[in-house]
Amino acid sequence: MAGSATKTVHDIFESMEYGPSSSSTATAQAWLDHHSCSLGVFIDGKFVCPAGRQTRSMDDTKGGSVCSTVCAEEEDVSLCVTSAMTGCTAWSGLPCHQRSKVLLRLVSVLGQHGQCVSEMCELCQAPCSPSSLVRLAQYYATWAQLRDTLLTNWSPLGVVVVVVSDDCSLYSLMLKVLPALAMGNSVVVVPGSATASPALLLAQVFMEAGFPPGVLNILTGSDVSLGAKVAQNANISYVAYSGNKQDGVRLCKATAGMGVPMSLSLSVGATCPFIIFESADIDSAVDGVIEAAFKKRKEVQWVLCVQESVWDSVVSRLTLRMAGMKCVALPSDGTRILVDDAVQQAQHQGATLIQACTAPSSGAQYPPTVLCDVAASSPCVVSPPPGPLLPLMSFRSNTEGVALANHSPHGQAASVWTEDLTLALETAKSLSVGSVWINSHSMWDPCLPISGHKGSGTCVDGGQEGLFQFLTSSSSSSPPLPRSSPVHMDYDTFGTSVSATIIPDGSDPASVPKSYQQFVGGKPCKSDSGSSVAVGAPGGTGVLAYCPDGGRKDVRNAVEAAIKVQPGWMKKNPSARAQSLYSLAKGLEAKRRDLSASITAQTGLASEEADMEVELSIARLFDWAARCDKALGGGPPVPQSGSALSLPGALGVVGVVLPDDKPLLSLVTLLGAAVSMGNAVVMVPSQRYPLPALNFVQVLQSADLPAGLVNIITGNKDQLTAALANHSVIKSIWYWGRMEGCQYLQYTCTNPMKTLWLHCQKDEKDGGMDWAHPRPSQLEEMWRNAVQWKSVWIPTA
Repeated sequence: MAGSATKTVHDIFESMEYGPSSSSTATAQAWLDHHSCSLGVFIDGKFVCPAGRQTRSMDDTKGGSVCSTVCAEEEDVSLCVTSAMTGCTAWSGLPCHQRSKVLLRLVSVLGQHGQCVSEMCELCQAPCSPSSLVRLAQYYATWAQLRDTLLTNWSPLGVVVVVVSDDCSLYSLMLKVLPALAMGNSVVVVPGSATASPALLLAQVFMEAGFPPGVLNILTGSDVSLGAKVAQNANISYVAYSGNKQDGVRLCKATAGMGVPMSLSLSVGATCPFIIFESADIDSAVDGVIEAAFKKRKEVQWVLCVQESVWDSVVSRLTLRMAGMKCVALPSDGTRILVDDAVQQAQHQGATLIQACTAPSSGAQYPPTVLCDVAASSPCVVSPPPGPLLPLMSFRSNTEGVALANHSPHGQAASVWTEDLTLALETAKSLSVGSVWINSHSMWDPCLPISGHKGSGTCVDGGQEGLFQFLTSSSSSSPPLPRSSPVHMDYDTFGTSVSATIIPDGSDPASVPKSYQQFVGGKPCKSDSGSSVAVGAPGGTGVLAYCPDGGRKDVRNAVEAAIKVQPGWMKKNPSARAQSLYSLAKGLEAKRRDLSASITAQTGLASEEADMEVELSIARLFDWAARCDKALGGGPPVPQSGSALSLPGALGVVGVVLPDDKPLLSLVTLLGAAVSMGNAVVMVPSQRYPLPALNFVQVLQSADLPAGLVNIITGNKDQLTAALANHSVIKSIWYWGRMEGCQYLQYTCTNPMKTLWLHCQKDEKDGGMDWAHPRPSQLEEMWRNAVQWKSVWIPTA
């Protein structure tokens, strides 16, 4: 029509302008209007708007107010947990097929309300595909059906708290909520600002699907500190966090010493490598990096690593593909300042820019930008600000490319581009990340485990492996941490005041038959401190021996020895590792009389009981040797085209602080669990009964184990625990000791990030496992604490 302002298809293609959005938010807005745009907390299956509460406003992209949420207080927390306990009793008491039916109804209801959920996520700037939520519900409905069949000897924890940060996605939130519900727990959700409104909408959807009241409760607040307030309640069994590292660390420190276990999934803000080898399809790789870095809302920051031989080709294609791209909206004006500072700093260090268009002088927008020739240590690579920035680095060889990609302190994911399948799989195996995508990126499915390596988390989400964080062993004799109030501690001085062993009156140090040495790097050696402590005989009748008083430098030396040998041990054939453990068991059998005598002299046990402990230790080593090549994993079926692999791998160097109970058997059991999976260990024997461990050194010397794989350091337990906690190389700590030690580790092991397996030991028998009669689920728990998971996605045409 003449004079019409409507543009033709030809005009739109000429200008490449965005057309008006075809989506509408009318349905979500109507739901908000029904609640007067003021959302309360969700407790016992209904919305509650308590009076006299502070509120928090949720704004849209234009700065307008979408709605407000209340900030819950102590009274709301108490009501919520009481409701969750009641809901948990009803929900966990249902047969598995009944819980599965409710989750399957949720699939149907989500399909009906998918448009409203999608609109709500768009309003709150937290995009989430309804189809991905439907897939989550479908997957965990089947696990709810099969829990008692395939997960025998495991039972639900109770009331689980799920906390997410303000910048976390709704998908990451539901990846915690749905498996917890499927396993029979009730859930208290503490959402961030972006997910609060969608989560409250989903709560209503859950009730429509038939969930009992109290099974799902939602408390909104001003920040993640509300999660710590909820965790203080003695009826909370577990806290699961997902989001950025800063809020996760705050939550860890706030809950330290409460006796509630906690896991972190640091899914926001991680730096992930996007690796293009010379054997890649360059056009497809460049299309992939443009989409990943600039066109999708992302929780991670990408770093592009390109092989030198195809550098010019990649840069020219990037320049061509970015031409005409529009500026990207930033979260705030403050983010714009961070982006400007990062770009200026990179240019000052010699980087050159590829920009889609000229950056506006002000405002919360910035053009897609590639920072070429940046150094691996540049701040824009190590901790890039949120925004459309893509650092670009080069590498020469395949080995250098892997080393460059592993330089990041994060271990969330990586994208590898090559047409050489052998190179792709070898690279995927060598990368220290939890998810690897071959010739693709950002592909997620709940059937694949998502495990954060290095500083990207301490738990596994997705797959069967991700279910165990919401389960407890029904037959385990290892009790949970006792619930308590945190004690006042000076974390800087913990372990520095060492109390020397008092030699009983009348004893003559000159008559002590032997002074022992610690075991570091495959050989006995003296402590760096040069001092020893006296080991008293049972009943205080004299002094049995002197053992080294190890300290921080001894731990450092042990870790240096362990890290040299662990990569080679991990790559060793599992059957070869098994043979080494068999040789260790045979060496123990040859020294059984000496070790039995040592146990009797140290603990006062009858010789028959000591003989039995040695016999069980030999059998336990045979058990772990047999398990070396029985590690689970495989290729779970995925709904998209392609294949996927789920692979268990070694953690690295594990610090083990041993219990007083069964000093030899507990050492051998935990040593076997860690070493059989490819880890190296630094072990701190019982401070009360160190001699069986020091006599075991003779067995280690004669065994077919690499020097440095097993290290034993004696001394003050608190001092050595502090040294283990503060060492950046140690990946995990298994601890038996005082509650103060557990609190110290929970508070400290956030930087650097470590996985923790904690047991409170108030006396010799308390807090320990039944080492003599371990149940299958108990050994499986040890095995799961000794591995970390990696998923590899290989798409097909």
